Amino acid sequence: MQQSAMVGGALAGLGSVQACASSGAAGGAPQRSALESAVIPARGAASAIKQSVCRWCFNDMSLDELAANAKRIGLHSVELIGPTDFPTIKKHGLMCAMVSQAGPGGIPKGWNRVDNHSWLIPAYEERIALVAQEKWPNVICFSGNRAGLGDDEGLENCAKGLKQLMPAAEKAGVTVCMELLNSKVNHPDYQCDHTAWGVKLVEKVGSERFKLLYDIYHMQIMEGDVIHTIRDNHRHIAHYHTAGVPGRHEIDESQELFYPAVMKAIADTGYTGYVAQEFVPLKKEQGMASLEDAYKRCAV
Repeated sequence: MQQSAMVGGALAGLGSVQACASSGAAGGAPQRSALESAVIPARGAASAIKQSVCRWCFNDMSLDELAANAKRIGLHSVELIGPTDFPTIKKHGLMCAMVSQAGPGGIPKGWNRVDNHSWLIPAYEERIALVAQEKWPNVICFSGNRAGLGDDEGLENCAKGLKQLMPAAEKAGVTVCMELLNSKVNHPDYQCDHTAWGVKLVEKVGSERFKLLYDIYHMQIMEGDVIHTIRDNHRHIAHYHTAGVPGRHEIDESQELFYPAVMKAIADTGYTGYVAQEFVPLKKEQGMASLEDAYKRCAV
């Protein structure tokens, strides 16, 4: 009984230490919107990484519930949502670090087809204007699938359309981010599937308002060498996504990447943007526990 009492006391003391740590303020990266000042401080030690969560990974719960949990955990943002969902996250003092794509094309039909530019450009101009009203930073876009189109031609076509969009993005102060996706497992035939191709596109478009969304999960599958790639290309990257490899599940010890080291490499580049958790929990009922664990692993 005495031993049990001692153990119980030690655990209680540990809980007190954790509770004290949870009240610590978040790191001092510049805030992008007035709304962010309402977000509760990040738990644990001060972190250089500001975190977000992707809505689609937790579609088993309402957006209202996800936003409440995200705020409780210490995240700043719920992302990959459209304008109709903006009021819900704002109600919780959150913002959207990466707004969903514009137009009906989804991932397969994107900027690599000139025929798509006639509807992509006006759709994105409208979406950019709405994002600018909120003073939020980014909107996502996709290259589209190859469907027999060569990589050089696809690159030229993407650049041609995106250059026409840049005046609106530059005026609004909103960055259009093309996501790097794997074509090996999840998105067969997707064209922007290697960092080098994406970097060439950024350089060809030639605007500070067009950059890459570097998805760590996808690029680990396609290329590996994640930390080295980030260090070499960080100036072309405006946003990051996470997930465990293989499987796209939790970023814990069950997968091959060590996310604290990846986050430290990102922070060491001077990055002041957002990293979004985009893993799908193995057990939906434990989703928020997994999200909190991922948050702590990335809070470097």
